[in-house]
Parts: sequence; structure tokens; C-alpha cells
Amino acid sequence: MESTKPAPASSGNFIKQIVTDDLKTGKVNEVVTRFPPEPNGYLHIGHAKSICLNFELADEFGGRTHLRFDDTNPAKEDEEYVRSIQEDIKWLGYEWDKLFFASDYFEEMYERALVLIKKGKAYVCELTAEQIRETRGTLTAPGQDSPYRNRSVEENLELFERMRKGEFANGEKVLRAKIDMASPNVNLRDPVLYRIAHAHHHNTGDKWCIYPMYDYAHPLEDAIEGITHSICTLEFADHRPLYDWVIRECEMPNVPQQYEFARLNVTNTVMSKRKLKLLVDEKVVDGWDDPRMPTVSGLRRKGYTPEAIREFCREIGVVKSNNSTVDEKLLEHFIREDLKLKAPRTMAVVQPLKVVITNYPEGQVEQLEAEINPENEAMGIRHIPFSREIYIEQDDFMEEPVKGYHRLFPGNEVRLKHAYFIKCEDVVKDADGNVIELHCTYDPETKSGSGFTGRKVKGTIHWVEAAQAQPAEFRLYEPLILDESAGESADFLSNLNPNSLQTLQGFVEDNMSGAQAQDKFQFFRHGYFNVDSKESSASKLVFNRIVSLKSSFDPKK
Repeated sequence: MESTKPAPASSGNFIKQIVTDDLKTGKVNEVVTRFPPEPNGYLHIGHAKSICLNFELADEFGGRTHLRFDDTNPAKEDEEYVRSIQEDIKWLGYEWDKLFFASDYFEEMYERALVLIKKGKAYVCELTAEQIRETRGTLTAPGQDSPYRNRSVEENLELFERMRKGEFANGEKVLRAKIDMASPNVNLRDPVLYRIAHAHHHNTGDKWCIYPMYDYAHPLEDAIEGITHSICTLEFADHRPLYDWVIRECEMPNVPQQYEFARLNVTNTVMSKRKLKLLVDEKVVDGWDDPRMPTVSGLRRKGYTPEAIREFCREIGVVKSNNSTVDEKLLEHFIREDLKLKAPRTMAVVQPLKVVITNYPEGQVEQLEAEINPENEAMGIRHIPFSREIYIEQDDFMEEPVKGYHRLFPGNEVRLKHAYFIKCEDVVKDADGNVIELHCTYDPETKSGSGFTGRKVKGTIHWVEAAQAQPAEFRLYEPLILDESAGESADFLSNLNPNSLQTLQGFVEDNMSGAQAQDKFQFFRHGYFNVDSKESSASKLVFNRIVSLKSSFDPKK
């Protein structure tokens, strides 16, 4: 794990104030929160916000946080997702007090359903899913009673037991709450509590063929575990009356309270597990951990640190309004801030052009010194080999320079970072007229650090020594979605960025030969990079660009 246990959040928010008041008035004696993901996909940055909120809120008040998998839909859930979610939470720096599964409570949920039936608060309905939708009504018109709504308690008990025994096919019957088909809140118009699903469950196997719906299961899970503050996103605000109804009518001894906050929306990305799964299934990306994905595993593979993600989540805060979208550049700001004092500086050439320094002694190799991180002197110095042949960037040379171009061109002199002044004397081209090599001369009096003041040059370029350079692949990323808000649209696939990934072959300094997966570096002028955790090897290093060096974004605005 890359991070240590995070400190509790210090910034205030409206939920924190609620908790403070609840403790002060004695409404609760201990704060117990939960993070309840459904194991039907990988966690994304929006889940990270919820994780930070729940875990840090409980930590700040000396409470506990449960990890609970809402595994009530066996058709979409998988053990792979269970493992990945646990790994992501630990990587972010949090430890849950207890681990639970909704399926641990299936028997009690069934018994509570029997309580509802015996009280005349639930009934077995034979309408199809489409018929239930058609009779539900609209926001301005009431729903219609099911013809099965007034079945006797005895008949409902018998049918529900037979549902559990597997005597009916999928969709043949459901158990519905008996509330109010004329309620202005459509969630209270006899919602479905149980449906039949003959499917293998990752945790309970084939024991069950009826499964509780989320709106029924979730409040019961909270009550069973003694959750005090059930924190969810705003789309569940209209479900809160049903949440309270289930707890009350099921006669649960513990009564948790639900509170809602605004979900996280980020520009140029997708914040829906369903859409993210579509990207994976359609092979738009190479998996849930593709560095272009906003998943926690994708951000980790790209090179983001848990510290940066936690600071980002704290900065955006907890609000009630759902009308804002966070600029992705804010997240980039926090990774730059986190890495600027940690990441070693080095040089990489992503589109190499060979340079021969014709007046440098053949066979000679000298070692030049450079700071590992000029912003953190404690990191010390590194040594860079320098010889007659080096690589520079192709775009650091222009045969016919445009106005204001101060890098290398015929007759011009530039400084090699940490080395000498060189001057372009000759250009070598292939049969097609492409520049393939430069011949330059160097001035031995201009060595970096020597105090040379004889003349100045306007351009400084980076390089790597050719003989000892390590071959490397560089993956440069752009936003996956072109339009800032297209990720939330139904046709988001039509707004995919065809240039979201650019792969280049080049070289890095020889001291990078021992770079390990997840090692992070700042490449001069190119940005911060991370050693890819899946495809990098000793024989071929692969670097993912985390973020460029500079941005005009101001996090204070």
C-alpha cells in the first residue's frame, strides 16, 4: 500500500454539523457510517468522494465505518468486483471496521417481509414489470391498484413461501409493498420489494431464488448493522420516505437516518458504472484499469497517488446542490502538488533525433551532475553520462525556423540541459528528404555549473546519451470525452476522443534501467510520468503520462 492512514477531515460541511449536533444532544452515542457499493463494477472517482466522506467522518468523531457489499442482484455481480473494491479502499488509505454482505441478511430480510405481509403491508402481485410501470401513474396522475392488491394475508404468505421454494419462473410474481398508489411520491406507489431470479449468487450460491430490491434491502442493512448516519447521493432523496417506511413497518429496533449530498460530476469523463462497463465491453478501453478511465484502479495505473485523490475529495467538499461539475484540471492540480517534492527529475526523449557532436572526443564518456529534484535538495544528485552521440527531441530542431523559435536550427546555438552549448553545423537526410541526424559542435568552456559567462543562448533543450539510453514507450493521454458534459449524455460514445491515447517510442536516461512499476518521475518539459504496472518490463519500460507540467487552472477560482 502506498499511503498511510489519512488524518480526519478538518473542513466543515453540513453533514459534519448534523453529526456534531446528534452527539451533542445525545441522539447518538457513537457514529457508525458505511460504504455500501454494489459489486457490479469497479469503483470510480465519485466513489472515492463517498469513501473519504464516510471513513473520515467516522474517524473524526471516534466512530466506525463498515464496508458492506449490496449484493442483491446476482445477474450483474461478480467476485472480481468484490476483490477490486477492497483493494481500492485499502489503497486509498482506509480500513473498514467490519466487512458485511447484504446477502448475509437474506434470511432476516425474508422474515421481515413476512412481518409486512402479516400486517397487511405487502402482497404478492402477478403483473408483469411492464404492467407495473404502466399502472404506476405519472407525476400528475395517480397510479392504479393492482388486481392482486387485496389478496388475503394467508394467500400472500402461501404464495411468498412458494416463491422462495422456486415454484415460479422469473418475472412470474413479485412481492410489493402496500402503501399508497395515489401518493405524490411515485416511490411510495406500491414498490416492488422482492423479485424472482433463478441465478447463481457469488456468496450464497443457489440457496435463494428470490432477491430483495435495493430500496427494501438497503434500509434493513443499515438498521441491522446499527448505522447512525446513512449518507448517500441526492438521487436517493426522493427514496427517503420509502427508506423510513421500511424501517418503521418492518419494526427494526435500530433507526438510522438517511442524509443526501451532491454526487461528483467531472468534466470530460463518464461517471456511471453502467457506461464505464460499456466502454470495457465495447473494447473502447483495454479494461477497467485503463489509465483513461476515471476508476480508482485506472487513476492508480495512470500514476495518481492516494494522497492527491484524498486532497481533491476534501477540496470539492460536501454540498446539497447537484448543479455543478468539477473541472478535471482540479484533480490534475492536486497530483502536481503532491508530486512536485516527491518525483525525481530526469530526462526522456519521446520522439528521438540523433545528434553527433563532431568535435567531442570519440570513445570518451563523462559523467555530469544534476539535481534529483531542485525543489527538494534532500533528494541529492544524480549522474548523467555524456558522449559524442546523443538523442534530442525531433521538435527541438527546425530546419527553417519560424519567428520566435529559439531551439536548434542550422547555425544556431542552444544549451543542452546539465551539459554544454552545442551549435548545429550540418543536417543529414534520408532518400525521402527526412532529417535523420544532426552534426553539431560543442564548446567545452560552456559546461553547466562552470560559471561560464562569455555569451548567452536563448534555448535550452533536453537529451539522453545514445549508447546507454534505455528504450522506452511513452503513453500520452487526453480526455476520453471531447465535450465537457458529454459524459452524462445518452450518446456519449459519439463524443469519444480519437486522440485519447498517443503511443511514442523513445529513450530515457540510463539510470532509469531499474525503474519499477508505479515509480513516478518528472521528465524535463514533458510532465509527470508513472511506470505502467501491467506492461512495463526490464527490457522495455512503459511510462504513462500522469499530467503535464503546467496548467493555467487556478484552484482558488
